[in-house]
Amino acid sequence: MARVAVIGGGISGLGTALMLGRRGHAVTLFERDARAAGEDLNQDFYDWPRPRIPQAVQPHSFLAPVRTVLRAEIPDVYADLLARGAREHHDFDWFGEHPPYRDGDEDLVNLRTRRIVLEAALTAAVRRERAVDVRRGHPVRGLTVEGGRPPRVTGVRVGTDTYAADLVVDAAGRRSPVPDWLTAAGCRPPVVDSHRAGIAYLCRWYRLRADGPRDPGRVKTGSAAPFALGGVFPSDNDTFAVNLVLSTGDPTRGAFTDPTVFEAAARLFPAAAAWLDLAPEPQSPVLAMAGLDNRWTGLADDDGPVVTGLVNAGDSLIHTNPTLGHGAALGLRAAQYLAGHADRIAVDPMGYHAWTTRELRPWFDAQVAADRANEQRLAASAPPPEDRWAAARAACAFDDPVVMRARAQVRHLVRPAAEAYGTDEVDRHVTAWLAAHPDFSPRPDGPTREQWTALVPN
Repeated sequence: MARVAVIGGGISGLGTALMLGRRGHAVTLFERDARAAGEDLNQDFYDWPRPRIPQAVQPHSFLAPVRTVLRAEIPDVYADLLARGAREHHDFDWFGEHPPYRDGDEDLVNLRTRRIVLEAALTAAVRRERAVDVRRGHPVRGLTVEGGRPPRVTGVRVGTDTYAADLVVDAAGRRSPVPDWLTAAGCRPPVVDSHRAGIAYLCRWYRLRADGPRDPGRVKTGSAAPFALGGVFPSDNDTFAVNLVLSTGDPTRGAFTDPTVFEAAARLFPAAAAWLDLAPEPQSPVLAMAGLDNRWTGLADDDGPVVTGLVNAGDSLIHTNPTLGHGAALGLRAAQYLAGHADRIAVDPMGYHAWTTRELRPWFDAQVAADRANEQRLAASAPPPEDRWAAARAACAFDDPVVMRARAQVRHLVRPAAEAYGTDEVDRHVTAWLAAHPDFSPRPDGPTREQWTALVPN
């Protein structure tokens, strides 16, 4: 069994440490923040300053792999997550009655909850795990590295102390200092593929009133304008978030940090308006997030691993703009693989690097492509030439379970889009839907630019 040092106590770090500990490895987790998610979820969520993790207060909807990995590896955490208020939502719930079952349908479930709820459940489980020693308030300051071809990481430096490890896992997040430490130690530089996402997020949290209406009815959670997206994230314990997405270059962006202007803009999108009509109680100011990129940090190049004794996971490995919600899903999948192959990875990490390239990299590439298209569309403030077939397929999914299944498989990282949509069955169903809707024309359901700019104070 390996001695493992985990750098970073976010979702990926906690999940990695817990799964490794459950397999008998001796794990020490180092986290720079002395505070941990506790029992007061609202205080932790709204009042905990976390400037290094801006996504912590943004809305989440955890994709199916989060549920699948938790149920398979740490089912007590999954049970605790539900007990704390997280809710399961199957994509077929849109139809009221699920269609006849097919293999895999049971996995097309996302979890509606704030990130803090998952962090609290993982934190509680890690505290119970004897094989995991958590050092909070102990930032790692560097690595111990032995020369060789390639060099080998043998531990971490924390203050004046050194901790030896057979394997170090970098789960320090998108601002991880580990790549710089490696190059400073004489390793070949990590292979970084970075793409700026010119997209800004604005959200505000609400809670449904105990004596008020509970359900907006059958309404989609997303709406679009040519220059903005508007959506709703139903969450745990009667909370939900309203979310606006704009180009970072949009000249009106700054105005919507005002709660009154934000809510007026949100009401121009059917999805948000339906939930705001429930007269919820605001729980937060408008929370902004920008400066995002999609970044892949590979610790292997054409000559093999740049270092042994160390691998990366979570946002340290693959950081994506949260539009498609990939972060926690890909992070926990990596944690699961690491835990199942730790002894082998400690000796030779190439198997892990090959697995991440094969299993995770395609979803990174898909996010990059989606972000480029979104950025171009939002920045242009006008609809691009529309692929009528793709638009029909998207609309058809909400009428046809066969197409909804394909959509859900893509959304939940089960099958790539070309494979899920590229079947004769999907083709037949979309063709039939178009025949039944001969006047279908793709059009946004959100506001016009004139309606939008009218909200901006002079």
